Amino acid sequence: MKKIQPKPKFNWYWNRIISVGLLVCFITILTACDFEVTNPGPVQDEFLNEPGARQAIVNGIARDLSDALNWVGFRSAAVTREIHPSGSTFSYGISPRAQVGLLPDDETDTYWDFSQRSRWTASHAIERLQETMEQEEFNSSELVAQAYLWQGYANRLLGENFCRAVIDGGEPENYQAFLNHADEAFTNAISSAQAVGDPDIELAALAGRASVRRYLGDFPGAVADAEQIPFEFVFEMPYNQVEQDQHNRIFESSADNPYRAHTVWQTYYEEYFEEFNDPRTPWGFDPDRPVGDAAVGNLGNVPWYFQLKYDSPDDPIKLSSGREMVLIEAEAELSSGNWADAMTLINSLRNDVGVDEWVAANETEAWTYLKRERGIELWLEARRLGDLRLWDENNTPGELHPLEAQGGELPLSSDRSLCFPIPESELDTNPNI
Repeated sequence: MKKIQPKPKFNWYWNRIISVGLLVCFITILTACDFEVTNPGPVQDEFLNEPGARQAIVNGIARDLSDALNWVGFRSAAVTREIHPSGSTFSYGISPRAQVGLLPDDETDTYWDFSQRSRWTASHAIERLQETMEQEEFNSSELVAQAYLWQGYANRLLGENFCRAVIDGGEPENYQAFLNHADEAFTNAISSAQAVGDPDIELAALAGRASVRRYLGDFPGAVADAEQIPFEFVFEMPYNQVEQDQHNRIFESSADNPYRAHTVWQTYYEEYFEEFNDPRTPWGFDPDRPVGDAAVGNLGNVPWYFQLKYDSPDDPIKLSSGREMVLIEAEAELSSGNWADAMTLINSLRNDVGVDEWVAANETEAWTYLKRERGIELWLEARRLGDLRLWDENNTPGELHPLEAQGGELPLSSDRSLCFPIPESELDTNPNI
């Protein structure tokens, strides 16, 4: 499958390295014989208005979003039972309450802060570009298209995973406010990409908007976007091996270096991979490291079956794909009662990876398989929590797997969280809450 990743100019890290390197060289020239070190302090805001700073500003949005996706993806995987706890509870571990599917407001500051920062950075970057560019330049800038694209994905992450929306210290709103902002940002990204002739950004924005409109219940709009996305299209968030905080967190937390914090044992994906050998849900076992790195609740040490979807620190996390678009079209068919057509679409994905088809006898079973297939296709991509909440709110037919709902050796709480709450830090400092 061809993977379309952000162009090199999206790479915040190397741009930052180059910028710092040039600054060091410049300072060295000016102070060749002067060994006194002077800290110039923070960069003054006015310097960010210079044309040369624009790329770094846009790259900063992607950096903040990668942090947010990394943290939300790992914690949400635990509470949705995409992974099972198998050890440490600190650093790269899973807290005791998250182990049973709970997201208390005194544990979610980091997830809120990173996610809100990516949204804020995007919003203010676009405002700055508008203020410092002539209108004609703004309308024909690829940097603007990039900024709108990242703004869309930042708001989608918030809308799919958080219980309520709070915008810049305002009053709490329905979480769909984030998704409405995402829809607007993706629409702007599409227009900007078309103006500059960048089909990659346009496709990434169309795919993102399709996923948002599906979540908002606008299936005609979602399908209209989804149908424009090639089946082989993939848009991903890159990570790297240079800085540890930019390692793929799901990989790092169970890479035996030194953490073995989670396992595929006692998840739906353990038995599913054993039965179907589906390349989308791979996991492995090391007889020399048979258990996790610490005791788990009253279970003691549990088997360590490590996920293999991500097998290196710099493996990217998928944001959108043509395959997801097929699932959006299938869900639209189900919502219209066309369950047989939906199963044809679902099974087209299974045929493509060489696994047996699902066989549904009625609409309810078709919904069950749609829920299973979205879990398989979007495994460990920070999408499952949003799906579970959406289906719960809509009383959608079809069953979750027992290990995903409640059950297993370490049962999920009966009041398992389906979203990240507004955290204590926001509750304590926002006078509008």
